[in-house]
Amino acid sequence: MPTDNPTATTATTATTATTKLVCLPYAGAGASFYRPWTALAGDALEIVPLQLPGRERLIDEEPYRDVHKAVDGLLPQLREKLGDGDHRVALFGHSLGAVLAYELAHRLVAEPAVELVHLFVSGSPHPGQGRERRATGLSDDDFLARVGEFAGYSHPALDDPEMREMLLPTLRADVEMHEAYVPSTHLPLDAPVTVIRGEDDALVGRDDAASWNKASGSDFEHVEIPGGHMYLTESAPALVRVIVSKAL
Repeated sequence: MPTDNPTATTATTATTATTKLVCLPYAGAGASFYRPWTALAGDALEIVPLQLPGRERLIDEEPYRDVHKAVDGLLPQLREKLGDGDHRVALFGHSLGAVLAYELAHRLVAEPAVELVHLFVSGSPHPGQGRERRATGLSDDDFLARVGEFAGYSHPALDDPEMREMLLPTLRADVEMHEAYVPSTHLPLDAPVTVIRGEDDALVGRDDAASWNKASGSDFEHVEIPGGHMYLTESAPALVRVIVSKAL
């Protein structure tokens, strides 16, 4: 039945629009990590990965060493990807990506054309809780050993001397950025927050993950998925199912 009320039409369009899941990378990772999620999410979500400099197509650009400067650069990139119109947006980030997503979420609350529907954070304690053990400043071998110990995982590319030489500066910058991070605010986020943890994660404990309840001024949920700190490399289908179930 036709309507002469343009407001009603706009409201319906906004309600039925596909939620965009904006994905932030963990240390050393690029936007392509999230490419397979498009097939996993199907029509339920539109996957929108953001790219940091110093990797993949931006390999020649200087990587960030400060979370807030990184978010300054990511926000216009996101605006360009979203384009015109109103948008339902959820955010996902793992480890370093979790604090990037958290800071970006606080920025998006003020975006007039964005409805922030959910923040998903993974593999990270609450933003105000820094790491006791650090890798910044160590020699290359000790740095990689420490990072591998943290993650319980080492990317095979780091075993190749040429690839290691190319990837190490960006990985070092990412780790420095994460370890030096101080939150921009301690005010709770006006959006639902779900924290996701690998149930065998030796780096981020259950209580560390649960501490994210301090960041939410809305609904909060804590979900565990089989695996260690880098569970998402093997359990992406289970992770995307969790996100889809809560982001719609």
